Amino acid sequence: MFALLTNDDGIYAPGLAALEDAVNNEFRTLVVAPSTEQSGVGHGITFLSPLTAKEVSRGEKRCGWAVDGSPADAVKLGVSEICPQRPDLIISGINAGLNAGINVLYSGTVAAAIEGSFFGITSIAVSLEWDDQMNFERAAQFASGLVKKLISLRPPAGSLFNINIPTAALVETPEVRVVPMSVARYGEAFERRVDPRGRDYYWASNDPPPPPSAQDSDVTALAEGVITITPLEYDLTNRTRLVELREVDFLSTS
Repeated sequence: MFALLTNDDGIYAPGLAALEDAVNNEFRTLVVAPSTEQSGVGHGITFLSPLTAKEVSRGEKRCGWAVDGSPADAVKLGVSEICPQRPDLIISGINAGLNAGINVLYSGTVAAAIEGSFFGITSIAVSLEWDDQMNFERAAQFASGLVKKLISLRPPAGSLFNINIPTAALVETPEVRVVPMSVARYGEAFERRVDPRGRDYYWASNDPPPPPSAQDSDVTALAEGVITITPLEYDLTNRTRLVELREVDFLSTS
């Protein structure tokens, strides 16, 4: 099985290197990733300027292909032009920081996986909770096992999964829980400051996630130290409202 590896932290990120080392025993891999950090860019793509890509190395070890664009760009270009064959699997990560709750919608890590799903390729995003001493190697061991298990279930082509690993899960035998994505709002505050020229500027406060609720979700499970797996879809259609609106005569004046 051939896997395309990517991320949003940049091709030299330690999380990507750890992931590659961990899955190389299971898959043939090729790394195609942004040349620089692209955290929080969501699903942006480049179409008003050309993209460049080049093979890069760390010392004598070949790292893969660096694309001067977004994570979605890296996947699009990787699948369409760079990979020697169509990937069977795309893995995005390991991200430095969780991508849970509504942050999924901002995440470049998840966006790369979504782009893979657009191609009809099973795609998995993997993120590790931020810590001053992030143990990407240990997280990659868990991630590799979870990816192997998900693939063994033979999910339909284009299936999309989001894995989050809390720091607490790395120091003991963890629990793995399949949970929905939380849609609770948080992280909306800004701190206003004044620059040396007297102009206001604003710094996002990075508020912590909302307190745990009775409803089980990725956010609540991660707060308990549980590794989470969330199956995702990119179709944003509200099916219930779709049916309701089809009954409306929009040209009626009443």
